[in-house]
Amino acid sequence: MPPSPLPTPPPSPPAGVEVVELRPGGPLEGVVTRITGYRETVRRHVRMRETASLTVPLIISFGEPFSIGLGRDPTEADRIASFAAGLFAGPVLIKSFGASHCLQIDFSPLGARRFFRFPMHELADRMVLLDDVLGNEGAALRERLGNTPDWDTRFALAVDFVTSRIGDGKPQPAEIREAFARIDASGGQVSVSRLAAHAGWSRKHLADRFHAEIGLGPKSIARIVRFNRALAAARIGGENWAGIAADCGFSDQAHLTREFQALAGISPAAWRAEAFA
Repeated sequence: MPPSPLPTPPPSPPAGVEVVELRPGGPLEGVVTRITGYRETVRRHVRMRETASLTVPLIISFGEPFSIGLGRDPTEADRIASFAAGLFAGPVLIKSFGASHCLQIDFSPLGARRFFRFPMHELADRMVLLDDVLGNEGAALRERLGNTPDWDTRFALAVDFVTSRIGDGKPQPAEIREAFARIDASGGQVSVSRLAAHAGWSRKHLADRFHAEIGLGPKSIARIVRFNRALAAARIGGENWAGIAADCGFSDQAHLTREFQALAGISPAAWRAEAFA
C-alpha cells in the first residue's frame, strides 16, 4: 500500500494580501480541513489558479467579489461573492481586483454532506450562492461575521456555526464512507472492483451511489488523490517527473502530463513555474 500523502508546505502570501488560517480539530476533525481569512490591501489585478482538489469550500465575502471560472478563464460576468462550490475535476481560475475580503471554510467531501444536509451531487461542478444553500442562516452568519472586526472572533463564530449544524447532519452511508477512506489510504490506487466487492455492491451501484453522495465517482476521486500526491511530491522533490509518476501510481510520465493538463490546465513544468513564482 502506498504511503500516506506527503505534507505540503504552505505557500507564503504575496505582498498586499493578508492571510490567516485555522485548522480546527475536536468535533470538526474530518469535517473541516481549514478555515482561512483573506484580505487584499493593495489595489491591483491578481490571477490565481487552483488545481483539482477534494475540498468543498464555503466562501463568505465582506468585500469585492472574485471572478471565477471552472475550467476556463473567468469573465466580468463570472463575478460571485458569497457561495459554496462542490467538487470539480479540473482547474479553477480566479481573478481578483485588489479589494477582496472573505472567510473561507474548507470542508472534506464527507464533512460537507453533514454540514449542507443534502447529497453532494447537488453542488458538483458548480458554485451556488450562499443564500441558496443556507437560506436565512447563511445571511445571518454573513452579517455577524462582517460586523466582527478581528479574525480570531470570526473563526470562533464560524466554528460554532459549523459545529451546531453538523450535529443534525446526515452522513453518507457507511459503504460510501469506507470506500472513500480506502481510496484515500491507497493513494488513489485501489480499483473500483475491489471497492465494490468490499461494499458488497456491483460496480455500477457503487459508482452511482458514490457520485450522488460525494459529487464525483470513485474513479474521479482516485484521479484527484493521485494527482494531489504528485503535486506534493513535486513541491518537495523537484522536477523528476518520471520518478514522481512512478511513485504516485501513474503508468508513465506521459500519463502524469495528461493529468496535469486535465486537472491543472497546464503542463507540469508550467505548473511548477507558476507555483514557485
